[in-house]
Amino acid sequence: MKIKKLSILGATGSIGDNTLDVVRANPDRLEVVGIAGKHNFEKLAKIAKEFNAKYVAIYDEDAYSKAKTSGLFDSSVQLFCGEEGLTIVATLSEIDTVVAAVVGTTALKPTLAAIQAGKDIALANKELLVMAGKFVMGSAKENKVQMLPLDSEHNAIFQCLVGERQDDIAKLLITASGGMFKDYTLEQMQQIKPEQALKHPNWNMGPKVTIDSSTLANKGLEVIEAKWLFDVSPDQIQVVVQRQSIVHSMVQFRDGSIKAHFSPPSMTFAISHSLLYGKRGLPSVETIDFTKPMTLDFAPPDVVRFPCLAHAFSALRTGGTATTCFNASNEVAVAEFIKGRLPWIEIATVVGKTLECTEHLDPQTLDDVLQADALARRNASDIIAKLGY
Repeated sequence: MKIKKLSILGATGSIGDNTLDVVRANPDRLEVVGIAGKHNFEKLAKIAKEFNAKYVAIYDEDAYSKAKTSGLFDSSVQLFCGEEGLTIVATLSEIDTVVAAVVGTTALKPTLAAIQAGKDIALANKELLVMAGKFVMGSAKENKVQMLPLDSEHNAIFQCLVGERQDDIAKLLITASGGMFKDYTLEQMQQIKPEQALKHPNWNMGPKVTIDSSTLANKGLEVIEAKWLFDVSPDQIQVVVQRQSIVHSMVQFRDGSIKAHFSPPSMTFAISHSLLYGKRGLPSVETIDFTKPMTLDFAPPDVVRFPCLAHAFSALRTGGTATTCFNASNEVAVAEFIKGRLPWIEIATVVGKTLECTEHLDPQTLDDVLQADALARRNASDIIAKLGY
């Protein structure tokens, strides 16, 4: 059986950790060839040693300089720096699949280069499709590469759609835990601190994704992703709160039937399915035990108290660079919240006002997308300054 060879962009993050757990559970099926991270070269060195990865990219220039003289890397390991380094690791001739797990816009150009090089993409980076879905999916189709979703929600939908006809899809039902503040009053929301927003009840994720989960902005990003991944309209996407994070998403078909995907709240199930797509591998964590009692509940989301989700749907219906604006303004607002310069409840305010004051265009090039991203960030920063916190 052929071993699938991987490059992991974002190897030091939570998705990277889970991906490596899947590789450990399936050493006869998966091999790590290249890895990349932002600045944690000590962790990259440990990963390279354990998995015998020969190509390592470090995005941060200072960290790269320290890594070269650290003595932590074997002499056989090739070190690369910056966006160019990530691109080299993403387009290595010997790899089959790139795990795109770098947060933010950093992964955009390296992933597009990987697609053009004919590499399948195991996609965890939301910004790629939210910002540039038109170009990413267009290039994937042109180069006949598979886009394999690593997000548990999109992977669940992907599995539910196997063997089904596109015309039979009525709705994609994307589940959300509801976040840690789902039972808070508006008065309580005024007092939320960063340390509270960084504690998710069900998932172990990075800080940006965890805070996005608390505002439902993360679910908004997933809604936008779903449109591109599964070629559906905004009206065919619905969000459902599933507090236990056991049902990862569902698909409703035209005859009223619904398929659902169940697994424990661990990313390893989605990652394993995507990386080993075509034949399932071995689990790296225990699965659901139906000999024990279990309760599942479902509810609609509250877009009045969590307006980021409504803003995402609005941006998706507007189209063009509106989704780029949604993502960029949210990133700016979350960064200011983490620094203690913006209340949690005002994150959605900044996103909404930025969408209102920014012109949205149909991008013709990737540069158009990047310019729209930069404009939205400037507008969001101006709005935050005017709020006066």
